[in-house]
Amino acid sequence: MMQAFFHFIYFKLMGWREEVTEPFHDKCVICVAPHTSNWDLFVGKVYWCAKGRKACFMMKKEWFFFPLGLIFRAMGGIPVDRSKKTSLVDQMAERFRQSEKFNLTITPEGTRKPNPDWKKGFYYIALKAGVPIQLIAFDYERKLISYTRCFTPTGDFDHDIVEIKSYFKDFKGKHPENFAY
Repeated sequence: MMQAFFHFIYFKLMGWREEVTEPFHDKCVICVAPHTSNWDLFVGKVYWCAKGRKACFMMKKEWFFFPLGLIFRAMGGIPVDRSKKTSLVDQMAERFRQSEKFNLTITPEGTRKPNPDWKKGFYYIALKAGVPIQLIAFDYERKLISYTRCFTPTGDFDHDIVEIKSYFKDFKGKHPENFAY
């Protein structure tokens, strides 16, 4: 029932489409780009719910104040305290090990401003957990979410990041000027 509701919102009311040629995985890191707007979270969550799936996401803890914290947690939000020097890679890899199904969505740009120096955590979480990285692109110009590539990290970050970033080069975020791959 809820899946049909979100399907109606995403495909009919919002008018978005999907391009999917890869299977969805029960355990994976979902690398989403371009990330140029706060609307990306809304569009992505509606889409994922329309597909009948649940995905978690990490967000700075400052956003988890009442009542937003309740909403973000219900949506799968995981608060992150960036002032503490704990290994998020280890924590998330352990969560993958303990879960039968776990999808973790990460926007590696780490900001909604142009940033060619993507954060590495998404890559090392997938590598340590032994899970694939689903590359999912938002294209606001075509109102399209595209998932046509799944990537298995090799351990050579410098080589792999070039290939990962190249997947996203032709997609337009809500504010294209804020995307630097």
